[in-house]
Amino acid sequence: MNKFGGVLALALCGLFWSTAGIFIKNVNASSFTIAGYRSLIALVTFIVALRKFPVFRIKNEEGKTDRSSTFYLWIGAISYSATMILFCAANKMTTSANAVLLQYSYPIWVILFGPVILGEKNRKSDFVTVIGVLVGVVLFFYSDLDAGKLLGNILAALSGLTFAGTTIFMRKQRSEASATSFMLSHFITAVACIPFYFTNGIAAGDWTSIICIFALGICQMAFANLLFSKGIGSVTALSASIITMIEPLMNPVWVMIFAGEVPGLLCVIGGVMILGCIIFREFVSNRES
Repeated sequence: MNKFGGVLALALCGLFWSTAGIFIKNVNASSFTIAGYRSLIALVTFIVALRKFPVFRIKNEEGKTDRSSTFYLWIGAISYSATMILFCAANKMTTSANAVLLQYSYPIWVILFGPVILGEKNRKSDFVTVIGVLVGVVLFFYSDLDAGKLLGNILAALSGLTFAGTTIFMRKQRSEASATSFMLSHFITAVACIPFYFTNGIAAGDWTSIICIFALGICQMAFANLLFSKGIGSVTALSASIITMIEPLMNPVWVMIFAGEVPGLLCVIGGVMILGCIIFREFVSNRES
């Protein structure tokens, strides 16, 4: 996939990810139950789409375990599984705005660790873009911030760190391998959340919850992850982290359309700032390449 295709795939990924809020609002179950069922459905979708089951080790041409590739497979999968579980837990212990804002601090970690792990150098325009995007995100969620939810805020911040790990280690793999890593991450999450299926599951006749959980698993997770695995191979880790900022930008848009919640002025300014910074960076990147 060329660079333009990669950018488009990541933008569509962010768009699919952004539907989480509106679907989760309509599922009558605990966050961990939702995370588990969502990953279970996503895993089945991956199996059908890729026509293969999860793999737990990567083999080389001689049929032996490739330790390096297997390590990146697992660390990428564990990072994303941790991201999903931490984000669900954070949503139970703090406001949704806090959870999203703190998770989207992850480009900072990509800037710090990306050059060391991937050898991808950051440019001045990268730093300007990240600062602008983070300011935009703060403005975006400013009116909803709640500083009194310490543990939830810590978990959300940790989900930002694990999300950065996801981006970096998925980038470290080939596109096909990163898709396999996503599949493994959903297997891990689905198994880890098994105890919660029985404590606050979805009622058999609750069709709204059932439809929404399938939408979460198929569209918001599986399709988005497949697009991410395609796009991450053709752009830098930092580019991927910035492009997927479309997720927090679009999340309240869906809520406004389907739930009638109209964003305030600061939210609009923050959204325009995020989008403007993304466009600015891609423009500068294309001129420099």
